[in-house]
Amino acid sequence: MPDDASKQDLTVAMEAFEQCRRRLFGIAYRMLGSVADAEDILQEVWIRWQSTRRDKVLEPIAFLSTITTRLSINSLQSAHTRRETYIGPWLPEPINTADDPSLGAERGEALQYAMLILLEKLTPTERAAYVLREAFDYPYDRIADIVQTTPASARQLVSRARKHLAAERRTTAATGEQRRLLEAFLTAAQRGNAAALEELFAADVVSYSDGNGVKLAARIPVIGQSRVAMFVAAFSSHFWTGKTIDWVEVNGQPAVTLSEDGVVTTALTVTAGADGIRQLLWIMTPDKLRHLTTVGA
Repeated sequence: MPDDASKQDLTVAMEAFEQCRRRLFGIAYRMLGSVADAEDILQEVWIRWQSTRRDKVLEPIAFLSTITTRLSINSLQSAHTRRETYIGPWLPEPINTADDPSLGAERGEALQYAMLILLEKLTPTERAAYVLREAFDYPYDRIADIVQTTPASARQLVSRARKHLAAERRTTAATGEQRRLLEAFLTAAQRGNAAALEELFAADVVSYSDGNGVKLAARIPVIGQSRVAMFVAAFSSHFWTGKTIDWVEVNGQPAVTLSEDGVVTTALTVTAGADGIRQLLWIMTPDKLRHLTTVGA
């Protein structure tokens, strides 16, 4: 049985961990794009923190952030292997950000879907350096310690990541405009109005459905104004029937959930710019919707 000193030490350890839990989760989620995987990382960090000589740790948050990032880098490498067997497109798991728009960070960077999708193209170390710098404002010497390199190399990692992202990153519409476009999309989609849908889309619009094999989820992306419009219009007669639509905020942007009998079956959001809706993002994999099930309008 633990003595009083051990109990007190454990309490202090738990308090230190809880004080920075949201930051640690924010790092892990941005790295992995998965709530479940981020929670697994935090569980492992807690186990390691319990067995650490904490009297030797000068800055608990720095120590815990380092462990979180390194574990996330390792996990991301294996996650890419797991996704090779995923059925259909893989999208980040949606997370409710209504109460914490920056998700534990100094800035909301690397949180919206458009950016998380682009981050998938970086190496795990580039992704870590970018997230720590752009979302959490870490200095280069701290980033270097975490990813085990030199400050000059850390600066290069961030610079390379920025260049990779800038090559494909496009200016996105303001939150209000994204919501307006999503509202217009819902109206046209439920009516099966292909012409109205086409007017909302950018020329190179892509519809991604993350379902991992579930019924009604398209297994390949649908690309182009007319093709996406016809695709959405084609299922209007049955897809929306019996669904309750609620507005939510996921990943810092407007979204809706579709529910049947109180259970969320789909989360839908868009990325958009001056030329209209560029991406339709349908998340239908049940495991990715469990954190949205109790979120109302």
